[in-house]
Amino acid sequence: MTLRGWAVAMAASVLVTVALGLLITGGARSSCVTGKGEGPCPAPVVGPDGTAVKDKYYFVHQPLQGNGGITARVSDMTGQMRLPDAVPGVRNVEEGVVPWGKAGLLVRQSLKQGTPYAAVMLTGEHGVRMQHNFTHDVAGGPHNGPQWLRLARSGDTITGYESDDGKTWAEVSTVTLAGLPETVEIGLFAASPGTVWDTAVAFAQTTATFDQIVLRGANGSWRRDDVGVVMESDGTTPHHPGQAVESGGKLIVTGGGDIGPATVEGGMRADFTLIGGAVGLILVLVAAVSFVTAERRRGLIGTGEPDPARRLAARAVVVGGVAFVAGLVTSGIAVPVGLAVLRAHQNPIQPITLGTELRVIVGYAALTAAAAVLALGLAALVKRGLVAVALAVALVVVPNLLATAGLVPWLLMFTPAAGFAITQSVPTFAHVDVVQSMVGVYYPLPPWAGLAVTCGYAAVALGAALAVRSGQARSCAARTR
Repeated sequence: MTLRGWAVAMAASVLVTVALGLLITGGARSSCVTGKGEGPCPAPVVGPDGTAVKDKYYFVHQPLQGNGGITARVSDMTGQMRLPDAVPGVRNVEEGVVPWGKAGLLVRQSLKQGTPYAAVMLTGEHGVRMQHNFTHDVAGGPHNGPQWLRLARSGDTITGYESDDGKTWAEVSTVTLAGLPETVEIGLFAASPGTVWDTAVAFAQTTATFDQIVLRGANGSWRRDDVGVVMESDGTTPHHPGQAVESGGKLIVTGGGDIGPATVEGGMRADFTLIGGAVGLILVLVAAVSFVTAERRRGLIGTGEPDPARRLAARAVVVGGVAFVAGLVTSGIAVPVGLAVLRAHQNPIQPITLGTELRVIVGYAALTAAAAVLALGLAALVKRGLVAVALAVALVVVPNLLATAGLVPWLLMFTPAAGFAITQSVPTFAHVDVVQSMVGVYYPLPPWAGLAVTCGYAAVALGAALAVRSGQARSCAARTR
């Protein structure tokens, strides 16, 4: 009866998690307001390596045929950013540049969004950087004041330089843009990711003043493009447009948006399909605890049993193995089927590689197994089933639910609930600020580090229970002698 009830609990866990995931994904509908009116959101822009990217900026540029380059000084950098409203309903926009606001020199294959590029830039708080193809970032000097920048092309090779005085130059980085055409676009750009609040990303703009501009290999007239600008619902009014003003040998360029990996804007994520995982785990924890307490009630566990520690270790292997299979079945159904449902309803989906999808599926199974072993260890230690279940749920499930509600996200760093990070399907990048909360579906710890925390708790609980059992067996043996 114990084994039958245990199997039923595991099957119920699979059904609950899959059903909740499909119920929520089945009801998900994304809509966007564009120049064509309200309708399904467009598919995310994809970069050269298949990552969903943001590619919005203001660009003052010229065609460059063959080798050449551009040199300019960023003499001033200001901006605007929206902060939480001090008065409800009144927009609170203040002067300032967000940490990853950027302005500098850019060369790219074309103006088509998602195409290969390289840029050297001055940022709001991260000094000089050289970035290329959206996901790559190299730090230069920690400059925040006026700075000379240079970008040089030689075939497919792009090199970025920086200088404090325009005379002595230091290389920031050299990158290769495979297949770069003979004619590329080169020039000056400005962009600004949104300002990150606790639960949202809001408007921000960067304005940069460029002077001492020298072109090599290009001598045409400047072209101006607000790349990626979105139109209001009337189809003609740009939403937060950029601009460029030329005055006295200077170019003052204003831009919003970003050139980099997309986070929330990149579409719905694979981990959304496992949104019912915390609820389903409750049944797994109950089943793992009952596996110990039921045998204790039937008198199969006691201090007089032969080698009780070994028997407990064997139970942990069985419980962990069965829980792993249950978790694998759960995620193996919920993730691919849930993604198919989201696509069928014309929701934009974050691109996901096969390797990442497998990590989410197998990782959730590993989390289920670790949580079950933790519950088993607690049951063996406290000897009361209800107390063990309450402890397991409080440690594994409650912190995740609180974080999902936007409360105490730091619990996901120090409790076994950290293991839910293994389901995060879109990575963080050092050069992109994200909302570090469940609202943005980002966990405080990286995926494998979070799972390691859960496994550590499980190992400690089981190790303590084995030590207690061994001690009890030795005491019993001593009394018998």
